[in-house]
Amino acid sequence: MKSHSTIAVANPSALGPVTPEEAQLLAKLDLARLPRHVAVIMDGNGRWAQRKHLPRPAGHRSGTQTARTTIETCARLNIEALTLYAFSVENWRRPKTETDFLMQLLREYLRQEMPLIQRNNIRMRFLGRSRELPAGVQQDMREAVEKTAKNTGMVLCLALNYGGRAEIVDAVNEIVSRRSSDNRNAPVTEEEVARHLYTAGLPDPDLLIRSSGEMRVSNFLLWQIAYAEILVTETLWPDFNRARLLEAFVEFQKRERRYGGIREGSSDSEVPARVAGK
Repeated sequence: MKSHSTIAVANPSALGPVTPEEAQLLAKLDLARLPRHVAVIMDGNGRWAQRKHLPRPAGHRSGTQTARTTIETCARLNIEALTLYAFSVENWRRPKTETDFLMQLLREYLRQEMPLIQRNNIRMRFLGRSRELPAGVQQDMREAVEKTAKNTGMVLCLALNYGGRAEIVDAVNEIVSRRSSDNRNAPVTEEEVARHLYTAGLPDPDLLIRSSGEMRVSNFLLWQIAYAEILVTETLWPDFNRARLLEAFVEFQKRERRYGGIREGSSDSEVPARVAGK
């Protein structure tokens, strides 16, 4: 992974035509200080559909359009990595009709969005227990990784059948297995755990965005978000447009990142912010 100092500074013209609101937000941004890794909990598809008196699948399908906008915007702004929480290990508790639809929607998305992924030089990764997913989904995932393996731009991670606790358990079990075979019994370090996480090789998220207003992290990247800036917006995911993403970046740049320390004379409050939906 490239160091942050070698990453090209974002060029706002790469976004193409912008709305007046987007132009105002871009003017407030220091494009040299964008987050390296953005993680997103895409929440609110069902409520969006309910408010519009539509079936839940309509909300999920609309949410894929928002994902497309988010992915392309981040790629064009030279964000190093973007992780989207697409399907958790807990989501299997939903009705089978909904989980079957989500799996089919994922397969459609991977096929239909490949031209956009390639056009934006994006490399794909998948986080989670992929072996528990349907065989067809696994095949599409392998093909997406293979097709984008030589791309050199943003890394797009889709968290599928993902759970933060499951990830840590998997990492620990892999460490134990390797140590048993090597007859080693040294203490486990944080660096060793990080090397065995699904996100190995990527920087930890600088910014965690959650749509729909829920103030929880929902078992997402529990290890990696230890010092991430958390931003919760009331906006439901299908309504999270490019302006809302730029607004999140503006808010991110207002934060003083202390990593557990504190500057003399400053406040020690570290309460996550909630941004009003628009």
